Amino acid sequence: MDVVYVVQKTAATFAPRASTATKNPAVPGSVLYTVFEVQGYASLLLGGALSFNLLFPSNEPDLWRLMGMWSVWMFTIPSLRARDCSKNEKEALNYLFLLVPLLNVIIPFFVKSFAVVWSADIIAFFGMYAWKLGWLSQKE
Repeated sequence: MDVVYVVQKTAATFAPRASTATKNPAVPGSVLYTVFEVQGYASLLLGGALSFNLLFPSNEPDLWRLMGMWSVWMFTIPSLRARDCSKNEKEALNYLFLLVPLLNVIIPFFVKSFAVVWSADIIAFFGMYAWKLGWLSQKE
């Protein structure tokens, strides 16, 4: 079975999507596109600040740090998926929609750190973008 097909089918089944059959209004250059993009990247920063215990500092594991750890999956990926983006970017976000929860569940078995989990999510995020969008490929 083709992995790309499975990822697309799973993401289409479980990831947030439009409730109507109309064209996505969040096209590049629109206010809605910008809102989703700013929301997506702002949630990366806020999630990092929460995960690294910079906001609402505590000596105990708490809800704020947990929210920071999951922010990439809960806010960043859905915000960026809501935009009308390229096929390769949508595919990267579909893979991330499935990969990030696996990282967030598996890593704490080995390392008990919200910051490490958030960092792994960020590495996966930029790694997936680099792979799917060809950031590292040689341009002629």
